[in-house]
Amino acid sequence: MTQTRVSIAALDDRIRLFGEFDGVLHAVERATNAAIHVEGDELVIAGARDATDKASSILRRLIDAADAGEFLSADDVAAAAATPVGERSSFISTGAASQTPTGNTLATTRRGRPVRPRTNGQRAFVDAVASHTLTFAIGPAGTGKTFLAVIMALAALRAGDVQRIVLSRPAVEAGENLGFLPGDLQAKVDPYLRPLFDALGEIMEQNAIERAVERGQIEVAPLAYMRGRTLADAFVVLDEAQNASRDQMKMFLTRIGANSRMVVCGDVTQIDLVRRNDSGLVHAATLFTEVKDIAIVELAEADVVRHPLIRAIIQAYARADR
Repeated sequence: MTQTRVSIAALDDRIRLFGEFDGVLHAVERATNAAIHVEGDELVIAGARDATDKASSILRRLIDAADAGEFLSADDVAAAAATPVGERSSFISTGAASQTPTGNTLATTRRGRPVRPRTNGQRAFVDAVASHTLTFAIGPAGTGKTFLAVIMALAALRAGDVQRIVLSRPAVEAGENLGFLPGDLQAKVDPYLRPLFDALGEIMEQNAIERAVERGQIEVAPLAYMRGRTLADAFVVLDEAQNASRDQMKMFLTRIGANSRMVVCGDVTQIDLVRRNDSGLVHAATLFTEVKDIAIVELAEADVVRHPLIRAIIQAYARADR
């Protein structure tokens, strides 16, 4: 059993570090198997040597973030743990002088949790969306592709940069038969669109979402409904794009109109099409690497922020595939 002490004397607001009900400290304890308690101006870390070393390293990164003005949550612990030793934690804002979108919180959830890019990959994604008309975000589950895209769409709508948000998904059957689902066509496609409403629901009350949909400010529709349209003055997000065919992808990308921004998200390891090479996302990623005003951002396991276990799951499947 060893003890390590980390100073918090210079931190003027310790709530930013500790989190609600000391949730951040508890998350560090769970992640490292170390015990942490406060003694005056120090955090005392007790446990096995490797546990205390890991906990102190994470806490120092979190203290840097709190000292920079960030209000931390338990979600930030995974990002701090994934940051290589000696590298600045990617969720720390660059300060008031920063002119980049990642210098500030993008939004605040209904529970009061700040939404901001938490990894280097997410930071690259947010920067790309801010500076390109069309952005492809390709990466595994849990990397926040769709959630961040929806948050940025809401921010653009509220700022008056666009007049509406259009969210879409291909209605591809992931090993199940869509025709056997009960109800009419709308009832059949609702389960495919629900994740997009869930992302909206993190920021907006349900009645606010319903009013925005009624006014036409927010539209959530299957990919097939996009044919023949021109999407002007809109922030357009295509989710699960790996399940769009080549023809569907071409159709969707050519819908973009004046003063619009488009984000295409997908995970090429979860293609539900009969043939992988039919994926419009895989194809598009090879076509536009040198096209001006189009960005292709690749997220990786290190960018997984949904739950620490997801990274282990992704690694296990990758080993099995090899």
